[in-house]
Amino acid sequence: MNAPKIILVHNHPSGDPSPSDADYRVTDRIYECADIMGITLLDHVIIGDNCFESVFKKKGR
Repeated sequence: MNAPKIILVHNHPSGDPSPSDADYRVTDRIYECADIMGITLLDHVIIGDNCFESVFKKKGR
């Protein structure tokens, strides 16, 4: 779709939006792949029960 920038979003059914180790690994991998294709990954947001967390913010990006 020629998207120059993307944001990843997914939910944690447990209600706790804290990123897991797998979330960090997937984010890093997609970040690398997007960069190769000239796409900027802006953030990866995890939705919980009436709350959310940014993987990038947790990583200090």
